[in-house]
Amino acid sequence: MDHSLLALFAHPDDEAFGTGGTLAHYAQAGVRTTLVCATRGEAGEIAEGVDATPQTLGAVRESELRCAAETMGVAELIFLDYRDSGMAGSPENQHPRAFINAPAEEVVPQLVRIIRQVRPEIVVTFEPNGGYGHPDHIAIHKHTVAAFHAAADAGRYPEAGPAWQAARLYYTAIPRSFFTHMWEQLTALGRDMSDYGWLENGGDHGWPDEAVTAVIDVGETVEAKWSALHCHRTQFGPANLFRQLPEAMVKELMRHESFSQAWPEPEAGPVKASLFE
Repeated sequence: MDHSLLALFAHPDDEAFGTGGTLAHYAQAGVRTTLVCATRGEAGEIAEGVDATPQTLGAVRESELRCAAETMGVAELIFLDYRDSGMAGSPENQHPRAFINAPAEEVVPQLVRIIRQVRPEIVVTFEPNGGYGHPDHIAIHKHTVAAFHAAADAGRYPEAGPAWQAARLYYTAIPRSFFTHMWEQLTALGRDMSDYGWLENGGDHGWPDEAVTAVIDVGETVEAKWSALHCHRTQFGPANLFRQLPEAMVKELMRHESFSQAWPEPEAGPVKASLFE
């Protein structure tokens, strides 16, 4: 059986920041990679100098994600066609098509159908806090976990196709130490840290280092990840956090991507070097 991997995220650029190197790494190794994106990021920021408006942002970001997916070697890109819900407490939360307003009984069967059609060995999505608490990130996490288990149950959603049990479910797990290292390096360079106080100790950002169960060395595909990030021009402008360090330093930080095995319960032992191990 050919290896296959399915990644599910909320917005264009989610895939590149946390898993861009891994997706490219496995695609180059012949693994069929499929990417699901719940929205087109209509409520996101627009970097200075980019030709986009709030009215056109969704279409622009769709094009950006198609660029990134091609750069990473993703075999199939699927949009769920919901709307970006915006940050917690923003007016976009009230939009009728906002992803956070979509009921589980509507979203989960769609994901079950995708899982059963793609038949992945590995499924990857956000950890429960969605990296930093974005409501759409949390929503895709919840719906993916529910669909992962439902897809394996022949008694649930029989209209979505034959049951499929993926071998493993992983969460993206950018460790807190990653943000601490960024703080240390930015501080050493004498950067103004007044807007980045949350970096110092990781805060609510990132995953506990001790809960990481797999670390993928993406040194050979970090250039592809870097290129994929640049596809997301609306989000990866000069003010982006990752543009505050010298390019070589950022790429060194990005050369390892971390994951936490959510199912089955991981056995005690050394951190794995492959999601398929």
